Amino acid sequence: MNDAGQYQLEGSAAELYERHLVPAITALWANDLIDHAAPQPGGRVLDLACGTGIVARLAADRIRAARIVGVDINTRMLAVARARSTGAARLIEWLEASALALPFRDESFDLIFCQLGLQFFPDKPLALKEMRRVLLGAGRMALSVFSGIERTPAANALADALDHNLGVGASQTKRSEHGLCDQRELSALVTAAGFHDLTIRAVTQTIRFASAGEYVRLQLSATPMAALLEGMDGPRATGKADRDNYGSDEVASYRRGYSGVGLSTGSLCRVCD
Repeated sequence: MNDAGQYQLEGSAAELYERHLVPAITALWANDLIDHAAPQPGGRVLDLACGTGIVARLAADRIRAARIVGVDINTRMLAVARARSTGAARLIEWLEASALALPFRDESFDLIFCQLGLQFFPDKPLALKEMRRVLLGAGRMALSVFSGIERTPAANALADALDHNLGVGASQTKRSEHGLCDQRELSALVTAAGFHDLTIRAVTQTIRFASAGEYVRLQLSATPMAALLEGMDGPRATGKADRDNYGSDEVASYRRGYSGVGLSTGSLCRVCD
């Protein structure tokens, strides 16, 4: 989904991500992000760190844009995006490229989306400057990042259990998803890149899975955390949250957590002349 190998999915993980995590998690905030960005017909839209393309595809369904481009550095995610593009989404252009060196001329787009990607870019100021460069002077940028992990019960419980069962630091990948949760830091980064009229708001969504164990299984198979299980044998490699594998305390945490809410801070940024 993101840059420089920090959110890379291998093998079937990208398809599992699209099949299970997109409808349960990312599509919720994608719809909200598009609602508030209010893309206009005839505009040129960039979906940066597009992953399997949910934002671009939803935008294509809603408006008749002059151009919609999805950009990601992950080959397998883009392959899934192309395969899932039907109907209006067939006109979307999918490009493999780095957010740090966008292959577009200045002022190529009227609207840029970046959902749950900015926190992973190795050089966030440069990525934002690239967004500003390819955005029309009076264009808009809409991005989202997750809030603090302690405000997201399921993710917090999973991170704690990973450290407890797989060793200190095992939760680093999961915690990195929430690495840009400070609104002051986010505001400073965006304004330093040349954006103005910044609005930051908190959006709460409820995520639902069939069971706590299903949530854990998918987190350990359809995200980069799958690497934690490479080379492991036996029950710990299954990704199941049951008493035999993780212990009663961890299971209780999962069951409390998965039915809770996830939080996202969405930033709607308008660029002015």
